[in-house]
Amino acid sequence: MGYRKVTPSTALTPRQILDRLVSFPTVSRGSNLNLIDWVEGYLASHGIPAHRHWNEDRQKAALFAHVGPWEPGAVVLSGHSDVVPVDGQTWTTDPWTVTERDGRLYGRGTCDMKGFVALSIWALVEGQRRGLTTPLQLALSYDEEVGCTGAPPMIAAMQPVLPKGSAVIVGEPSNMAVITGHKGGTGYHVHMKGFEVHSSLLPYGVSAIMEGARLIGWVNDQNAAIQSRTPGPVGAQFVPPFTTLHVGMIEGGTAHNITAADCRFAVEMRVVPGEDITAYEAAFQAEAARLDAAMKQVRPEAGVILDRFFGVPALVPETDGPAEVLARRLTGANTTGVVSYGTEAGQFQEAGYSAVVCGPGDIAQAHQPDEFLEISEFQAGHRFMEGLLGALA
Repeated sequence: MGYRKVTPSTALTPRQILDRLVSFPTVSRGSNLNLIDWVEGYLASHGIPAHRHWNEDRQKAALFAHVGPWEPGAVVLSGHSDVVPVDGQTWTTDPWTVTERDGRLYGRGTCDMKGFVALSIWALVEGQRRGLTTPLQLALSYDEEVGCTGAPPMIAAMQPVLPKGSAVIVGEPSNMAVITGHKGGTGYHVHMKGFEVHSSLLPYGVSAIMEGARLIGWVNDQNAAIQSRTPGPVGAQFVPPFTTLHVGMIEGGTAHNITAADCRFAVEMRVVPGEDITAYEAAFQAEAARLDAAMKQVRPEAGVILDRFFGVPALVPETDGPAEVLARRLTGANTTGVVSYGTEAGQFQEAGYSAVVCGPGDIAQAHQPDEFLEISEFQAGHRFMEGLLGALA
């Protein structure tokens, strides 16, 4: 393995751990194994065995570990190891080195979400050192930034290896607010396959772009219909207070006077908890099938190809769930909130865990050039972990 051995006498502070984590450029398109090697070695040096779950090509791995009594009921600290690229962004600091300036810690992943991961690793080592009466677990995933695809196999792999946890804290940046609900999401890569003819012979060809416009028009019509309805009590908590369908990028065509042979775009859906995400998917697939049949009537070579590239279940607010009760006690929060983006919390909940989102930093900083984490937020996260260790001891 590639980690440098750390002796038990070299317990690191959260800031020192953050420095190490940020130094690994774990962009989702590449491997995260250097980071995983280091974390596994660091935990091992403090007597904490960690377990890996590899992806299919063994270029990435998730890591999970347990300290305290070997029994069910652990609090699970959940984070992801991957970050988004810095390509094309203008940074005033080295994105792979934590730079402290004006009360902020700059670096890729400081906010999203290596700050929380650093605090979690620190808490695990401290929990091992202090001794706990209630167990604590770490769950560190991969490929969250490309559709939360790494968490479900990790969660499945944890079940036969570790005692089942009772409460999951997913540390996505929430300014340490307790988030009990978020929208579910799904997305499709769409390939409209046309047939090229000169534009003067339009009826005898199939324009992939013009047919793609029909499907995008259907997306717009769905949004209009959804937004015309009065939001339900759960939806009303969100901003915006309804399900949304979106097309963010499109490409295709050869020349202005040739019917387009290809058109590609992606459709994503952000669905309010309690609404049936599969019903939205089925309606979209049915419209794509209708267009596919119409295109094939003109040219059998034409059609619509759909590739579902992510699916994230909603986080449904629980009534006094163990995770919410714990997080509110540790933060002193009198209220909870909801967010419109997706996280791995919904995947833990789907697997039978109580889950909330609560972590340091502002989500507005996620993915940005000169990404930063306010030092005050990092300190608030540290106080949260100190409180958690007290509660578990």
